[in-house]
Amino acid sequence: MKFRAFIEITRPHNCVLAGVVGILGSIVAVGHLPGMIRTLLVFLVVTIGCSGGNTINDYFDYEIDRINRPERPLPRGAMGRKTAFWYAVFLFAVGIALSWFINIYAFLLAVAAYVTMFLYAWKLKPLPFIGNIAVASLTGATPLYGAIAVGRIGLAGTLALCAFLVNVAREVVKDIEDVEGDIEEGAKTLPILLGKKKAAYIAAFFGFATVVASFLPVRAGVGLGYYAMVPVDLLIIYASYIILRDQGREAAHRAQKMLKISIFLAVMAFLIAALV
Repeated sequence: MKFRAFIEITRPHNCVLAGVVGILGSIVAVGHLPGMIRTLLVFLVVTIGCSGGNTINDYFDYEIDRINRPERPLPRGAMGRKTAFWYAVFLFAVGIALSWFINIYAFLLAVAAYVTMFLYAWKLKPLPFIGNIAVASLTGATPLYGAIAVGRIGLAGTLALCAFLVNVAREVVKDIEDVEGDIEEGAKTLPILLGKKKAAYIAAFFGFATVVASFLPVRAGVGLGYYAMVPVDLLIIYASYIILRDQGREAAHRAQKMLKISIFLAVMAFLIAALV
């Protein structure tokens, strides 16, 4: 067992990005950076929770990852499964403890999100569409958490909706990418039950729904700064086109990566709108 595995299993680049999105959710909600202590607490609760979620996910996904992700710490033997389980529990406990110092609503949302992460990894992930909805809800809750931490929703509500919709699309595309390993483990994802083509249509539907939802703030009278969202919408549309055209593993991987990038770019677009 190597110390590096404790960092690697959390997928820190994803978790730090999630923490930043939590902070940006606070800024989008109030139009400025909140106090440094609150900002730090939001970042830590989101980042540590994400780390725990990724760790417990790898614990339960051990057999699947031996096929789909053999380079990860558990399949290659860099960390024991039991160690990973208790490491995840420790991370969740630290995150919940820190959330108590923000406010009661942030504490309750953190508990709900952490429980959902555990249930997703344990039982919900292989269920058709339910697992997709669960993880997309967690993504949508990230900017919303930052807003709740500062006691105001504002544009963060629409941002959370867009993050939810685009992540449903991404999760379905990821299922298309991972069909081989999921079939081996007996999972019942949408591409397995309906076929890759129909799953691609569902993913594209949620992609286009994201684009439609992204214009809600414009109708409400948000200024010209919000049009920074237009390139993001084009990226989502292009990713949807890719998966509709080709459901092969390489195309699915490319499309889901583009959708992942679009989530962060959408946050930046909302940030510009809030500040301008």
